[in-house]
Amino acid sequence: MTKSIMLTGVGGQGTILASKLLSMGLAQAGYDVKMSEIHGMSQRGGDVSSQVRYGKVVNSPVIEKGGADLLVAFEEMEAMRSLPYLKPDGKAVINKYKINPMPVVSGVAEYPEGIADEIAKKVSTTVIDAAGKAAELGNPKVMNVILLGSTVEMMGLNEVNWEQIIKDNVKPKFVELNIKAFEAGRQMVRK
Repeated sequence: MTKSIMLTGVGGQGTILASKLLSMGLAQAGYDVKMSEIHGMSQRGGDVSSQVRYGKVVNSPVIEKGGADLLVAFEEMEAMRSLPYLKPDGKAVINKYKINPMPVVSGVAEYPEGIADEIAKKVSTTVIDAAGKAAELGNPKVMNVILLGSTVEMMGLNEVNWEQIIKDNVKPKFVELNIKAFEAGRQMVRK
């Protein structure tokens, strides 16, 4: 059976790197894996989403609306924007983090409050503070690896040597920090 994970965020958050690490790990575990990525105005703080599908045989990298088993949102408003892709019985992991889009920055609009609460009324939702945990670990750039750890834990993907995937794809001086970030992400969603 094919499983689908949608990761969504804002340019610069490391959404694509997290998706690539996830795809590598799934391939290592013997799954057929397809990944697609959409870069809006990602270099200018626009939305970025990545779709990862895995299973015995995966025919398409694209997740249809209502087809994602898990939505992993690196930013709150992106969670709301991507919610239509989640299955009714799917799960959402939302990073308690806000990046003001241009209309908010320019004063034309206000950032909506209570996004995670609204989503939780519709689907099973876990809210984590990956940004706070990354700051606690000493580097805000590991927020994406914290969210990767959360994704792995939520999907029960324990048959992969994630530590090796990180070692093989992260600069040596950042390996230990990223392994700690990955484990922190797993801990944050354990019940």
